[in-house]
Amino acid sequence: MPKILEGIGCPYCGCSCDDVRVVVSDDGKKILEVENACAIGTEIFLQATNHERITRPRLRQPDGSYSEISYDEAIDFAAKAILDAKKPLMYGFGSTTCEAQRAAAQLMEIGYGILDNCASICHGPSLMAFFDNGHPTCTLGEVKNRADVILYWGANPVHAHPRHMSRYAIYPLGFFKENGFTERTVIVVDPRKTDTAGVADYHLQIKQGHDYDLLNAFRMVLYGYESDIPEMVAGIPKQSILEVSKILKRAKFGVCFFGMGLTHTDGRNHNVDIAISLMRDLNAVSKWSIMAMRGHFNVAGPNRVWCWTYGFPYCVDLTKGDYAHMNPGETSTIDLASRDEIDLFINIGTDAAAHFPIDAVKKLKKHTWITIDPNVSMAAEIADLHIPVGISGVEVPGIVYRMDNVPIQYRKVIDMPEGMLSDEEVLTGIANRLEELILEKAKKYCLDSSESISSESVICT
Repeated sequence: MPKILEGIGCPYCGCSCDDVRVVVSDDGKKILEVENACAIGTEIFLQATNHERITRPRLRQPDGSYSEISYDEAIDFAAKAILDAKKPLMYGFGSTTCEAQRAAAQLMEIGYGILDNCASICHGPSLMAFFDNGHPTCTLGEVKNRADVILYWGANPVHAHPRHMSRYAIYPLGFFKENGFTERTVIVVDPRKTDTAGVADYHLQIKQGHDYDLLNAFRMVLYGYESDIPEMVAGIPKQSILEVSKILKRAKFGVCFFGMGLTHTDGRNHNVDIAISLMRDLNAVSKWSIMAMRGHFNVAGPNRVWCWTYGFPYCVDLTKGDYAHMNPGETSTIDLASRDEIDLFINIGTDAAAHFPIDAVKKLKKHTWITIDPNVSMAAEIADLHIPVGISGVEVPGIVYRMDNVPIQYRKVIDMPEGMLSDEEVLTGIANRLEELILEKAKKYCLDSSESISSESVICT
């Protein structure tokens, strides 16, 4: 008799929807049906039972082909690579659990490496702006129950976050918004006529790269400088700016959701900084919050985990040993790769080969490249070692952080294929093996090998 599991978390986007209903075969090995998830989330669940899936580590041979090896051999290879590297870097984590992210931090501490995550190429500017200016935010539950004005700036949730509008922002019936979308006004700021813009009450088709100008114009209206605003700002007529400004000021509870259209145009963190300032100004006459539209289902996780561990959310340099260091542009993956400073690259829970500039990929590929991921991606296909792991949120339980930074406990739906390990188990195994190798090296080179030595001891050379 098939088993029905309810309240399951979706391992796709930052909405981290935890109302998915999954039907599992009576032996608990196959997913038969998925309900409430979007099309992409459904595909991730069903992928777990893909018969062509790779379930054992693969090591590249001299002729370029892959050869299957054991997990112990893969862990040993990775540990030795970290030990030999002068500056190893581990990047990704968008599709891993917080437990794995904690294990990665421990590993890079032992290996004196660098930790970085997807924020380095997506919402890093947002985090920098939050450092500089703080930000008034809320939970997605509050959006559902209270919001009467929704502002999407540089985001297209119809495609990037398929259930965002239906579950949290526009269409759901909230406690104080019993009539759903009929009580909400939707504003979209985007240079393209996206599908999200198609459902908006107001679409401000801004000129590409002029977000700061438009945000500044809204602030001028709030400060009473309407007469100083030009007839056209960032491609938007002054009359439209004044009309939308009235809606923003009259909101009972407004929320600005911004995406990479704001963080990746000219201005970057300064765009987010002035958007936060606009929210602060609006809060003098109304009630407003602002939230980043985070991508993967746990891309916010490493930011939280490493902030409480080191005080930094990404680009965490642990090569100094005694302290952590963060300086985007210096310790960020793309910049390090462009300067060819990385001699070991570990890709985990993302596809760096598909998302990085080609020059950065070429320089990283000059050295050892290890991919830890359940999927056969570009990063896996070019790796020297590919270690497949269980699918987080489907086969591996753990904590994830939703885009509003609310932690959610994800449950296991089915078991991993026999003999497979989770990403946390692989990282912990590499860390343990690395400690063994360090001790062996210390005993070899220390003058008095009978002296009690730990992996934290200074290695005599």
